Amino acid sequence: MHEMAIVESVVEAVSGRLDDGRVTRVVLAIGKLSGVLPDAVRFCFDICTAGTPLERATLDIIEMPGRAHCRSCNAEITISDGIALCDCGSADLDLLGGQELIIKEVEVS
Repeated sequence: MHEMAIVESVVEAVSGRLDDGRVTRVVLAIGKLSGVLPDAVRFCFDICTAGTPLERATLDIIEMPGRAHCRSCNAEITISDGIALCDCGSADLDLLGGQELIIKEVEVS
């Protein structure tokens, strides 16, 4: 499960920027096409934050949709996986979003 390593990296990145205080909330944006499972991240979060300034912090996850631009008809479409077709039938797509894994917000008390 690579989500454990991802959460460990998030904890390290946030902890490394703290001078003092405890983190009360972390908001992550995870793209539908990133290959990262939000439920697995939630499962790993409490384990990885134990004994750190993030212990007992709330984790909020914003799931970002997959988006693509069709080169054939210029439409912007929402996609749910890496194998997608535009409504026009074309597979000639430029990926615009959905691969993100971003620390969007951190609240500290």
